[in-house]
Amino acid sequence: MAAKRVSGVALGTGPEFDRIRAIAAVLGDARALGDDCAVVAVGDTSIVLSTDASVEGVHFRRDWLSLEEIGWRSAAAALSDLAAAGADCIGILAAVTVPTSSKEGELLELMRGVSGATQAVGGLVLGGDLTRGPVWSATITVVGRAAQPVSRAGACPGDALWVTGHLGGARAALAEWTAGRSPSAAQREAFAHPEPRLPAGRWLARHGARAMLDISDGLAADAGHLAAASAVRLEIDLALVPCAPGIRPEVAGHEPEARATFAAAGGEDYELLAAMPDRFGAADASAFARDCGLPLTRIGRIRDGAGVALLLDGAPVEITGYDHFA
Repeated sequence: MAAKRVSGVALGTGPEFDRIRAIAAVLGDARALGDDCAVVAVGDTSIVLSTDASVEGVHFRRDWLSLEEIGWRSAAAALSDLAAAGADCIGILAAVTVPTSSKEGELLELMRGVSGATQAVGGLVLGGDLTRGPVWSATITVVGRAAQPVSRAGACPGDALWVTGHLGGARAALAEWTAGRSPSAAQREAFAHPEPRLPAGRWLARHGARAMLDISDGLAADAGHLAAASAVRLEIDLALVPCAPGIRPEVAGHEPEARATFAAAGGEDYELLAAMPDRFGAADASAFARDCGLPLTRIGRIRDGAGVALLLDGAPVEITGYDHFA
């Protein structure tokens, strides 16, 4: 499906982006909408801003995670947007809703997680807001800076698509919990303690990334946003997708291709999808792995056209990622 434009900005398809288009119509200007971050030029640098909400019963459950893990995960989700821009972190603002039934010390436990994730990437908790409500929620606003921030736009035909880390671990944990089983330690860690890839984002930006975004709603869904913003066609070979180890057939399915399609559909991996110039090759990926401590895998190419083609043995595969308003 083709991307739709508002005030010259291409936005992805689906109910979430339909709402963004409606908001843009009310605001009268969509230039700052539809990317991972808002960018404000200040002198010879740019301030990079984003916000992300985590709500109990939607993004997490108390019987699966501790409040410290919930705080970490909420902050990491927002910080991941800075990674996609190739930015570093100045700090965050945390707006927390505390249930009326909360116990003494629980708010501090959540904030230890928020602070831990922020300090891990070199930032500080700068302030925030507290309110009462029916369930726990944490809305995190991140503030960063970048000399030349990377956006979702800028990918060119001939570029290659690369992805950091491994995909599918967080989805596997969610599937195991939903089925009444305990996920493996690695899968639980992927869901409860994601690491925002700020060093990786800065490294890729320094080495020529033309466009980049974080994979929060799944590779299959988020790839479409990069394609729309850059006005190009993405071709992804699912056989090349780096799947998290230990995804069981009971979760992903028994077919040989099941793990790859499972991983491509899964959300909340918070890895980075980057369009790199064709000259960027295996030696560069090895340097990335050495410098950043995680793998970088080439999974596809960028062509003329529009949309995303997910291919397996050359045949198209239909996969949908997470949709907040489906």
